[in-house]
Amino acid sequence: MEQFYTIQGEGFNTGRAAYFIRLGGCDVGCVWCDVKESWPVDAHPRQSLTRLVDAVTEHPGRNVVITGGEPLMHDLAPLTAALHHAGCQTWIETSGAYPLSGTWDWICVSPKKFKAPLPSVLAAAHELKIIIFNKSDFAWAEQHAALVGPACRLYLQPEWSKAPDMMPLLVEYVKNNPQWQVSLQTHKFLDIP
Repeated sequence: MEQFYTIQGEGFNTGRAAYFIRLGGCDVGCVWCDVKESWPVDAHPRQSLTRLVDAVTEHPGRNVVITGGEPLMHDLAPLTAALHHAGCQTWIETSGAYPLSGTWDWICVSPKKFKAPLPSVLAAAHELKIIIFNKSDFAWAEQHAALVGPACRLYLQPEWSKAPDMMPLLVEYVKNNPQWQVSLQTHKFLDIP
């Protein structure tokens, strides 16, 4: 759907230079999605692996975030192999609703209530990022934290439009449950893509 070189704005890798490849196609249907134009899988032209890798390697950073939509709707093995061959680190941001494909250096799973994440994807996660939209999401976060490995980093992130209401609750929750960390969409504060 789109690609761009920027700074990772959220989660464990916040502040690091990264090339984003946003794939079209998503059937998870999050009401707060800020890229709903990514949902139709056939609305975006396909690109060759060579063209994608060439675009990535035009920039000095070698961290590549594959996101969507829901990127795991696609077989990502050829793309991650080509990126690794070019000396890149591969990071994915996924809801976990589809089986894992590809070889990943960092897996961020952000499960959504609209389509459950697969246990196998949760087990592989390096990072669990739960979007806090309302108070009930804290209990939902704990349910998913019980399904990831012990080394998985745990993040709570306020949904952007609800941040003024949810942030005080989120701060208190993290203070009382320090296994969690706060994630913010710093790219929105900095007004960068």
